[in-house]
Amino acid sequence: MKILFLGDVMGRAGRKAIAAHLPKLREAWQLDFIVVNGENATGGMGLSAAHAQGLFEAGADVVTLGDHAFDQREMLSTIEKEPRILRPLNFAKAAPGGGARLFDAPGGKKVLVAQALGQVFMKRPFDDPFSALDTALKTAPLGQVADAVIVDFHAEATSEKMAMGHWLDGRASLVVGTHTHVPTADARILANGTACLSDAGMCGDYNSVIGMEPLEPLRRFLTGMGKGRFTPATGEATLCGAYIETDMGKATRIEPVRVGGLLAQQGPAPL
Repeated sequence: MKILFLGDVMGRAGRKAIAAHLPKLREAWQLDFIVVNGENATGGMGLSAAHAQGLFEAGADVVTLGDHAFDQREMLSTIEKEPRILRPLNFAKAAPGGGARLFDAPGGKKVLVAQALGQVFMKRPFDDPFSALDTALKTAPLGQVADAVIVDFHAEATSEKMAMGHWLDGRASLVVGTHTHVPTADARILANGTACLSDAGMCGDYNSVIGMEPLEPLRRFLTGMGKGRFTPATGEATLCGAYIETDMGKATRIEPVRVGGLLAQQGPAPL
């Protein structure tokens, strides 16, 4: 299978880049399945129903969320009606929606997509992500029930993300980190066939501070005081993520993806 994962969509710039580039990538790369993390797509905080629909119309098969899953209150009801939107497995026991689901793909294939939140350096004490993902993956074992397994690990610490990759090696096709908005350069395939990338980066304007206009973050760093709200940057966005190919569920190729915008000029074309 040919699978594309795109990192956190950041505000209007990220949505615009998804709409402009994703349909072309699906056709040009003959993609079988696309997962997009959309948790910052609406004003940099959460995801609205309308913006979720825009991501699906552009070509996303599944949209994952994160620690800002319900910043847009309408998502509390939207996620109950839209099974293609996933929130983290370990968010809260009373949270609506689900954190893992088996989806149909072309050729009668099945893809399990799961998401969990990390614990290290996060603002809230979430439940253990390792046991949560272990339980979810046992419901649709790779190569038996699922033809591919994609895990979005929404976490702050690189060490925790790398540990998750090793924990799931051989049981997932791709373990990819989200949340920090900065793409890492460690795309690799582990010993038992799991592709890993510590952070996919964001789909947003990189002439910014992790997607926000620099003025307010700089003020807070320099003075320790806030004066206004963070505002998403609106320049040309770069799509960042990972492309993988699988055979019998195991990854045979992983390439970082950077399309359009500021970062796309760095390095060779991914495909």
